[in-house]
Amino acid sequence: MALIRLLQRKPDGEIVFREPTSSDVPAYAILSHTWGKEEVILQDMEAGADMSKTMSKAGWRKIQFCAKQAAADGLQHFWVDTCCIDKKNAVEVGAAINSMFRWYQNAARCYIYLSDVSKPDTGVDDQWAWEEAFRKSRWFTRGWTLQELIAPRLVDFFSLEGERLGSKLSLEFMIHEITGIAKNALRGDALPNFSIKERRSWAERRNTTIEEDEAYCLIGVFDVSMVPNYGERRDQAFRRLEEEIHKLYKGVDFVQFAVGINLASFPEAVQFVAREKELSKMHELLHGHSNRICVILYGLGGIGKTQLSIEYIRRHKEKYTAIFWLNANDQDSLRLSFRDIAQQVLKYHPSASLLAGIDLDDLDQVVYAVKAWLDLQKNMRWLMIYDNYDNPKTPGNLDRSAVDIRQFLPQSDQGSVIITTRSSRVSQGHRVHVQKLLDVKEGLEILSNTSGRKGIAEELVKELDGLPLALSTAGIYLEHMSIAFSDYLRLYKASWLKLQTTSPQLESYEDRSLYTTWQITVDRIKQRNPASASLLKLWAYFDRQDIWFELLQHANSTHDRWIQELTKDELNFNEAVALLCSFGMVEPVRDLQQQFGSGGYSVHSCIHSWTVFVLNKEWDKGLARLALRCVASKVPMRDETDSWMLQRRLLQHAVRQEQAIPEDKVDIEGMEWALHSLGRLFFDQGQLAEAEAMYIRALQGYEEALGLKHASTLWTVNSLGALYADQGKPAEAEAMYIRALQGNEEALGPKHTSTLQTVNNLGTLYADQGKQAEAEAMYIRALQGYEEALGPKHSSTLKTVNNLGTLYADQGKQAEAEAMYIRALQGNEEALGPKHTSTLQTVNNLGALYVDQGKPAEAEAMYIRALQGNEEALGPKHTSTLQTVNNLGLLYADQGKLADAEAIYIRALQGYEEALGPERLSSYLPALITMFSFGDLLSRTGRKDMAKNMYSRALSGYRIVQGPSSKWCRELEGRLQGLRDASVESGSSSNQVWTEAEVA
Repeated sequence: MALIRLLQRKPDGEIVFREPTSSDVPAYAILSHTWGKEEVILQDMEAGADMSKTMSKAGWRKIQFCAKQAAADGLQHFWVDTCCIDKKNAVEVGAAINSMFRWYQNAARCYIYLSDVSKPDTGVDDQWAWEEAFRKSRWFTRGWTLQELIAPRLVDFFSLEGERLGSKLSLEFMIHEITGIAKNALRGDALPNFSIKERRSWAERRNTTIEEDEAYCLIGVFDVSMVPNYGERRDQAFRRLEEEIHKLYKGVDFVQFAVGINLASFPEAVQFVAREKELSKMHELLHGHSNRICVILYGLGGIGKTQLSIEYIRRHKEKYTAIFWLNANDQDSLRLSFRDIAQQVLKYHPSASLLAGIDLDDLDQVVYAVKAWLDLQKNMRWLMIYDNYDNPKTPGNLDRSAVDIRQFLPQSDQGSVIITTRSSRVSQGHRVHVQKLLDVKEGLEILSNTSGRKGIAEELVKELDGLPLALSTAGIYLEHMSIAFSDYLRLYKASWLKLQTTSPQLESYEDRSLYTTWQITVDRIKQRNPASASLLKLWAYFDRQDIWFELLQHANSTHDRWIQELTKDELNFNEAVALLCSFGMVEPVRDLQQQFGSGGYSVHSCIHSWTVFVLNKEWDKGLARLALRCVASKVPMRDETDSWMLQRRLLQHAVRQEQAIPEDKVDIEGMEWALHSLGRLFFDQGQLAEAEAMYIRALQGYEEALGLKHASTLWTVNSLGALYADQGKPAEAEAMYIRALQGNEEALGPKHTSTLQTVNNLGTLYADQGKQAEAEAMYIRALQGYEEALGPKHSSTLKTVNNLGTLYADQGKQAEAEAMYIRALQGNEEALGPKHTSTLQTVNNLGALYVDQGKPAEAEAMYIRALQGNEEALGPKHTSTLQTVNNLGLLYADQGKLADAEAIYIRALQGYEEALGPERLSSYLPALITMFSFGDLLSRTGRKDMAKNMYSRALSGYRIVQGPSSKWCRELEGRLQGLRDASVESGSSSNQVWTEAEVA
């Protein structure tokens, strides 16, 4: 690179030249502009020049601007092309042309000065005032400014007045529209990632004053070197440029090995979207190496590996002397592909000595000859694509038709190879895992392209979950059918197989349909390990996400040999899942291993649909009961260690069971215990409607099978009572509790622990209803019974002690309440440990009592202890954790720490919404309490409209939970009316609506 001549602005304002050595170049700014009249040239700036005359030139304004802006950015040095190159020295001009791209690339900042865009300093940043002139600026039409836009990392645009218009980043969308330059190129992606054709297209609408400069200004864009020869004419300059580009990528001897692409051998291409990360990785691996590089694209059938390979070729075909496509499905297909290659080479090089005399019907001889031609010493820039290498010969694969690809690879260490496969066990090169499209926008683009429609429903794209083949299949169907997106989604969920078999053929994929694509893979999996295929079939009765070894362990009691073998030990399970993973049918969920210690596996949503509608076309009662047994047996009790996290993990499978459990009682006979367990899981996770449905089905089954007064029947009755209490249905809850109590007293006796559990529950119900005397009587009866039956330090005894403490606190008996809480706390710490959830519940209750006693420091200490313990035991978004978070907010608000309280309320609301979902948030009482409290804080701090919004949200919820005439509904209505009256008095017309993001 030629030495750079810089301008330096000294402290006194004088501007002088500095010519640093190549190892001592300081940080500098660089100017990009269009040339006009009276530019300042090098001779005007040299020592001895008349500076008064220089400064009178129109071009001096740009130099002053650049010096001033550089100083503002902390830079002393800057570069301006008009005066930093000696235009009278042809050698220097030539060196500068070849170095220009790197000079701009190495600049600390680039200033683009648009002399035809005006932005007066009005104090208002109004883009509309200058956008039209910006779009029409002459700067975007000039040839040399192309590299000046692309090369620098930090680019700022300025108006005629020197006012900043924006950066390359902030104006990216507009610049892309004006220039057609790819956004990734504007963001600094390596230019070799873009095809020669695409880079050339960026300059098509640009022009230069001298015709040869149209070619010379692209020297840096293509990273080549050539000596400028002004006078040679434009076409000759471009011819030399093309030669240099081909030498760079294809080598000096590329002509003797150049072979045109045979499009007939390629699969049909669809309009490609996204995959920029994978394309960049492929180019990084394949480009610029003298030795042979092999890239393996592996992933699920239909994920887009073939289309990715085609797109790579489209972008980079100019860099290879020859590109050949081979079908690697089996050995015969490979041999026939080699014959096609031989014919293609002979078409362009009829006298090729290695191929000219061979018998094209002797396929083994053809393979040998083509490999020898590829191995020729100077034939180094070819690319071979081995597509559909899905049955590789690997250890353990006993299939005789398995292919050993090494027999079909050239032997010399040159050229480039791409292999596409569904198997992750192919290990001949650098592996690139092709996974589903993560961005919904990419799925929208595929559906829009293939269907020819706009306004695609995001719900449909999310259901197809980033699988290009599924998206393309849906698009082709929608193109041919007069059907709405919502109707297609309904058909997809209800009639998957029929929809797939009746869809128009998708020629872009060799298997043409989703179900045949995966059936081929499963047939191969079944040959290797039948248990793997059976596990995939069983998966239809679970949710698609997160199957793990311990979840299936309870299945080993069944009579099916395969499930007994699968769950005999973890090694057997891992072996079966590893095979599914190797073919891309299943993938590990890494973050689950960090959370739970036992990693889970997930199957793609489209494959899951396939397992439901194809592998399980006929409902398998045995597999359905097996899945139900696995999930129900794993449901933990609420007070077990890490129970909430495990319940969250099981919840999605419970939802799947609820959907899949048949109405026919015969199919679930004897599974009432499992239905009850699912009800408990739903209840603990706040899904009350689902819990009620499960409990009622379990109760009906128990009543029919065991009778009305069996212990299991009555336990379900008691659970329904607790559910109704949580739903705010006190009458229904009381009826259930009394039925359970009477039944247990008759069947088990008045002091049996099951009887006492119902007594305790009745006490809680009465306390919630304000029937404090009845509640106290129930609690005391339960406490005496537990002390006699279980002892004073049993967890059930201590739970009732804690409940009595809460009741005494509500009665204003603070001393009695504190005594109860301390007894419960000490007992739980001794029996369960200081971080058990029951211990932490009492800690939280003590915090609330200390608030009532006017002891804020003690209260805060208790709340923080409870919060830290719950975060560790249950996670930061468990409802118990969030209730303590809310309590802290109330405490801070009472103390006048309003900023702290606001942050706490926002955390609580965001946590509730994430844990429960926005739909259930409005009917969850603790969340409504937080909204109410937050509304008070917002009103207190003068944000009346935000307060109205929060009160309204809380009021809507209280009307659902407690009824429109409840005390808290009346309280909220009064607050809202007060805010409306205040707005009328102040004349406020604000319609500000609060969102959590805005408050945060």
